[in-house]
Amino acid sequence: MLMEAAPAKINLALHLRRRRADGYHDLETIFAFTGFGDVLRAEPADGISLAITGPYASAAGTGLDNLVLRAAHALAAATGTTAGAALSLEKQIPVAAGLGGGSADAAAALRLLNRLWGTGLDEAALIAIAAPLGSDVPACVASRTCFGAGRGEALAAWPDDLAGTPVLLVNPRVAVPTGPVFRGWDQQDHGGITPGTPLHQLRNDMTAAAVAIAPVIADVLAALESAGGATLVRMSGSGATCLALYADAQARDQAAEALRPHGWWQAATSII
Repeated sequence: MLMEAAPAKINLALHLRRRRADGYHDLETIFAFTGFGDVLRAEPADGISLAITGPYASAAGTGLDNLVLRAAHALAAATGTTAGAALSLEKQIPVAAGLGGGSADAAAALRLLNRLWGTGLDEAALIAIAAPLGSDVPACVASRTCFGAGRGEALAAWPDDLAGTPVLLVNPRVAVPTGPVFRGWDQQDHGGITPGTPLHQLRNDMTAAAVAIAPVIADVLAALESAGGATLVRMSGSGATCLALYADAQARDQAAEALRPHGWWQAATSII
């Protein structure tokens, strides 16, 4: 049996630029990935199957629309392999949380099955297969800090090395579907992301729309600010998970303890 980590995705900034004729949005974002995430395992089998365990197993679902299964079939079709795999996903990332859980799982499936099946594709080839699966899946294939443009699939290196930065993830146990948040955007282009700009000068343009749907997100952001010690506090993706970066793990852990009475979901981790 082989195993592959599926690191949770965070957006350190997310600038919406315009709504496109195809219904998607042009955006600019800084993707980063954390030591916290899901775990995918696979072993040879006659067909392709998926079992899910973990606290968010029921929310993920095992139907054919599950991104892990879609990724597996896409890789098989692209490579012409007739091999199968029994896949097992340990689901730790909350669903509809702005952490790219489904995308991370799909990307892990591509990397894992590429090894299991011996298809020998490089990262660029896997990213090409990933692109039709979802806007975040290409970045999740790489699972390293990078700049994303277009729908998020046009990737470029990000100049700042953030590996090892302590981060606290906090979700108020509210699922926020991405579609309604995008539709709630005010349609105002406030400019793109210039490499080298300090993170605190950037923004997440989806925050207001997400807060309108789930006002508790504003409470999480305020609590992270009030806890002190953070170098950056921001909502990730379309929410409802919020993140805070810290100079050291002690400051992160102190903030986590301060927020514990709220009963919100937390993950104290770091950027990989």
